[in-house]
Amino acid sequence: MTAALKQAIKEKARQLGFILAGVTSSEAPPHYSGFESWLNADMHGAMSYLAEERSRMRRADPKQILPECKSILVLAMPYSPLSNSSLPPSAFRIASYALGDDYHDIIPPRLQKIVEFIEEQVGYPIPNRYYTDTGPILERDLAQRAGLGWIGKNTLLINPKAGSTFFLAEILLGLELEPDEPFATDHCGTCTRCINACPTQCILPNRVLDARRCVSYLTIELKDDIPEELRPLMKDWIFGCDICQQVCPWNRFSPSAD
Repeated sequence: MTAALKQAIKEKARQLGFILAGVTSSEAPPHYSGFESWLNADMHGAMSYLAEERSRMRRADPKQILPECKSILVLAMPYSPLSNSSLPPSAFRIASYALGDDYHDIIPPRLQKIVEFIEEQVGYPIPNRYYTDTGPILERDLAQRAGLGWIGKNTLLINPKAGSTFFLAEILLGLELEPDEPFATDHCGTCTRCINACPTQCILPNRVLDARRCVSYLTIELKDDIPEELRPLMKDWIFGCDICQQVCPWNRFSPSAD
């Protein structure tokens, strides 16, 4: 029953537009200590909400979010890896993920449909919580453990067939499902294209990103003035940045969103 149910859930997710789906346990994320070290080094910049005690506790233990949590379904939905050259001539550039409809409006209703499908299959209500980018979850860590891909040198989750141009989403479930095998291999190899191409040199060794220098942070998260020494390095990006994904060889295989 459990294996058949998990397969049925994954098929339902595929029908709803998710290209990757995997299940992991409710155990603590394997690299939470790295997140703490990142916070302690102040690399989160002005994103103080990440360092709040309640936020830390919930990221360290999914059961702080949903005490009944027994499994976590991790999903990926693609966005079109559009080249800014396909846009009307402009002096500015916008990250590809932001060129379409707001994923915060698109994905949650589909997560709710998956929850409803699961409850129909088992015949009773299931405690649940779901997020896409908005919850206190180390989603890339959980996605790697659910078998969706590996965390690349640019700190993004990369799948060998889908690249990295996708949104992640998670459903915490008060239902026992057999976990999938973690994605164990690292396919970045000796490649350093993302590190070399980053205009502000925010990508550090050991898969660490200094958000304080990241163009996406500077153009979206930072509400204060952008440091003067970084301004000329940002080129013409005004909302987000695609550079570390554009140069990644694995994004040659990125699927387009419908």
